Amino acid sequence: MTTLSTVPEAASRSPKGEQTRQAIVAAALDLFRAGGYDRTTMRAIADAAGVSLGNAYYYFGSKEHLVQAFYERIQVDHAAASRELLDTSRSFGEWLLGVLDAWVDVAAPYHAFAGKFFKVAAEPTSPLSPFSEESADARETSVALFREVVEGAELKVPAAIRAELPELLWLLQMGVVLFWVHDPSDGQQRTHRLVRQVVPLVDKLVRMTRLPGMKGVVGDVVDLVRSVRA
Repeated sequence: MTTLSTVPEAASRSPKGEQTRQAIVAAALDLFRAGGYDRTTMRAIADAAGVSLGNAYYYFGSKEHLVQAFYERIQVDHAAASRELLDTSRSFGEWLLGVLDAWVDVAAPYHAFAGKFFKVAAEPTSPLSPFSEESADARETSVALFREVVEGAELKVPAAIRAELPELLWLLQMGVVLFWVHDPSDGQQRTHRLVRQVVPLVDKLVRMTRLPGMKGVVGDVVDLVRSVRA
C-alpha cells in the first residue's frame, strides 16, 4: 500500500516554503481541470508552478500527495463558505442544508475530474480513501464543521446521539459526494435537489430521537456506530 509522507516540518513552518507549496497545489489543480488527472505529470506541474521537478517532489512525493492537498483545501474552502450561514441562523435544518449546498458549490470547479479521484479513493487500501489514516486531517476538518452545526443549532437530542451526530452527518455528506461524482446535470442541480429533499427527512429523524419509546432505538444506533468505528 502506498503511504503518503508528510511535508518536511521546516518547510511547513517557512512562509516561503508554504508559498511554494500552495503554488504547486494551485498549478496541479489547474492542470487537472484542463487535461485531467491521469494525463497530468509531476514535471508539467513543476513547470506550471515555476519550480524544479526536484523541488516539486520535495513537497509532494507523488500526484497522490497533491490529491490529499486538494482534500485539505476543499475542506477549508467549504468551512469558509459555510461561515456566513453559521453566523446568522440557529436552525439545524437550515444549517445542514446550507452546509451541504455549500460543499456542492465549492466543489463545482473540480467536477470534471472528480471521477478520476473517486476511482482511486474507492480502493479500500488507498491512502486517498476518505476513511484512511492519511485523510484524517481533512476528515476531521469536515467533521468539526458538522460538530459546530450540531452544537450551535437549536437542537435538543439525547446526549449519546449528539456526540455521534457530527460523524453521522459527515457520512451523509460522503453519500452526497458519491451522488455528485456521478451527477451529469448542468451545475449538478440534481445534487442540489437531492440535498433539499434529504435534509428535511434527516431533520425529522434526528428530532424523533427525543420521543418517548425511542430510547432503545437510540441506544441501538449509538452501539452500531461505535461498533463500526471500532
